[in-house]
Amino acid sequence: VIKCKAAVAWGAGKPLSLEEVEVAPPKAHEVRIKIVATAVCHTDAYTLSGADPEGCFPVILGHEGAGIVESVGEGVTKVKPGDTVIPLYIPQCGECKFCKNPKTNLCQKIRITQGKGVMPDGTSRFTCKGKQIFHFMGTSTFSEYTVVADISVAKIDAAAPLNKVCLLGCGISTGYGAAVNTAKVEPGSTCAVFGLGGVGLAVIMGCKIAGASRIIGIDLNKDKYAKAKEFGATECISPEDLKKPIQEVLVEMTDGGVDYSFECIGNVGVMRAALEACHKGWGVSVIVGVAAAGQEISTRPFQLVTGRTWKGTAFGGWKSVDSVPKLVTDYMSKKIKVDEFVTHTLPFDKINEAFELMHAGK
Repeated sequence: VIKCKAAVAWGAGKPLSLEEVEVAPPKAHEVRIKIVATAVCHTDAYTLSGADPEGCFPVILGHEGAGIVESVGEGVTKVKPGDTVIPLYIPQCGECKFCKNPKTNLCQKIRITQGKGVMPDGTSRFTCKGKQIFHFMGTSTFSEYTVVADISVAKIDAAAPLNKVCLLGCGISTGYGAAVNTAKVEPGSTCAVFGLGGVGLAVIMGCKIAGASRIIGIDLNKDKYAKAKEFGATECISPEDLKKPIQEVLVEMTDGGVDYSFECIGNVGVMRAALEACHKGWGVSVIVGVAAAGQEISTRPFQLVTGRTWKGTAFGGWKSVDSVPKLVTDYMSKKIKVDEFVTHTLPFDKINEAFELMHAGK
């Protein structure tokens, strides 16, 4: 058993508490990882807020991390102690019908236990003050050591800077893949990106790499426009500055609507606007943001009858074990940006400050 520091969420709506936790050794087909760097994501904040119906407490959150394999359980063959890895919240077992289908990346092998906050055998590897602590998204990267299923880990280039590539565990991969895998943006196309946080910036990067000629960024926070343009946005607009609904303005600006739109917020009203901003006959709108539990999307069916397509994406459509190492390689060879997404680097004990910065849009 390893004793280490972890940020424990004891209950909904409370700040994370830095505690000493015990991390049990990995069982069969499990991997124990020393986490070197982790990032914060709105999904962690969503669960912490208490709004997530799958949220269980006490829990160790975090799903954007990178580290080194410390030890492996029986039967683990793909990684060994000392390997540099990124934990994966969407695993890739290679055996289920989802993994065998090239149309999806949603491996279902451990989905049920992962959703319940436990390892595949139904138990936890974390204890604190004598209490069992739940896992989160199969990763729990807000701990100096974590245990994950062996299908939930990608071995990456040992030379990669872990304080940067941890972002490929969720945000960057999600946005970039939404553009290149889910939407399949084509050269010369016009795109609109709603929400200019980390995921939205990654979508912009993907649209630019795919050869889009016009990329319109949309956000209420104008402080984000400079960064969006650095990533490839050709212009940025705020719905608050407009006299008409944003979708009407976009249709006028683009001679009938955009070819591709992306919702990177998780707001069902914006999801509707993103669809309705698409061009009749061929426009495609991709939902990337995660809406709160119980919310529903709506539009007039005529929007779809007249040739628009509504799609969704999780982790950018990447088959995780196969794709994450390639994304790291693409970063190392400067094909994709990662460093530019990092705004602040904080010590682990300032994790609550990191959440405050995120909520402030900084």
